[in-house]
Amino acid sequence: MPGQPAAGATHARGNAAAVAEPFGTAPDGTPVDRWTLSNGPVTVRVLTYGGIVQSVEVPDAGGRVTNVVLGFADLAGYVEHNNPGPYFGALIGRFGNRLAGGRFTVDGRTHQLPLNEGPNTLHGGPEGFDRQVWTTTDVSDGEVAGVRLTLVSPAGHQGFPGTLTTVVTYTLDAASRLTVHYEATTDAPTVVNLTNHTYWNLSGEGSGNVHGHVLQLDAEGYLPIDGTLIPTGEIAPVEGTPFDFRTPTAIGDRLRAGHEQLVRARGYDHTWVLGPTGEEELRRAAVLHDPASGRTLTVATTEPGVQFYSGNFLDGTLVGTGGRVYRQGDGVALETQHFPDSPNQPGFPSTELRPGRTYRSTTVFELPGDVRAG
Repeated sequence: MPGQPAAGATHARGNAAAVAEPFGTAPDGTPVDRWTLSNGPVTVRVLTYGGIVQSVEVPDAGGRVTNVVLGFADLAGYVEHNNPGPYFGALIGRFGNRLAGGRFTVDGRTHQLPLNEGPNTLHGGPEGFDRQVWTTTDVSDGEVAGVRLTLVSPAGHQGFPGTLTTVVTYTLDAASRLTVHYEATTDAPTVVNLTNHTYWNLSGEGSGNVHGHVLQLDAEGYLPIDGTLIPTGEIAPVEGTPFDFRTPTAIGDRLRAGHEQLVRARGYDHTWVLGPTGEEELRRAAVLHDPASGRTLTVATTEPGVQFYSGNFLDGTLVGTGGRVYRQGDGVALETQHFPDSPNQPGFPSTELRPGRTYRSTTVFELPGDVRAG
């Protein structure tokens, strides 16, 4: 297809390289590729199926390289278990997180989506962006290894209005920053909220739980949820609660505190409200540190919120890339995004997109390319 490299093609300039290889066939017969992006110390693998980040290999304080994200070893694992399921590494759209009742109204017209989480629609529905095969183009340049993924979602897909054209670019630079840049345009008024659902375990995929990881979230407020995990509309202060991560705190320190919000979500599965920025201005959202390995992940974003999910629903039924079973708390997701259920919450930042405008969003995951150098 146009812009698609030959399988196994390598595109390298400087130390950066982008390599494409076959990775099976989607249920509809479409070939799936796996792209490997490398800058030397760090290697990132991305699938054209779902735009999934399958693995991220980074060194620890001793220089030992390990995959630090959760996933499956083959395409069948993602097709059979990722949705419904954990959404390991996937691009999420058209609307990340939850929509109450699976419905929203634009310009006076109500749109009903298929329900896939009790009474709500989660992550764009049962056939969301995570289950589509994206077309790809190499965008490596100089010291940057990169791949651009494109998906055209027709009007009415999963109940959403408007034909939505989405372009997501993954780039890995010489400083070991994995940047995810999103753009989307529509031919009719619609709603959009895109994110990536990678699960991190900085001790290494399959190594056990992340309760000893130390997390900092640069947010003074969070969104309480109701019994179906939909925000109540309140922005509550984190001060004096288990949701206060303004100073670095071990994830497991207050996980079993008995707070009503933790009981409802079986742990952390909430949006933290970040401070205001310009439309395309990056600000730090989170810092995740693993004392055991010495690895630190820093997350910066243009988005107004970050969903911190502590892997509450991993239940020991899934086997990961390294052949080990995933159990509760074995990974943490830091999903930068607009707020859940925003179309139904007039007090939240708007997620509407109209013809002639472009949705733009950027998130940077700064990885420990050489932790010994620090």
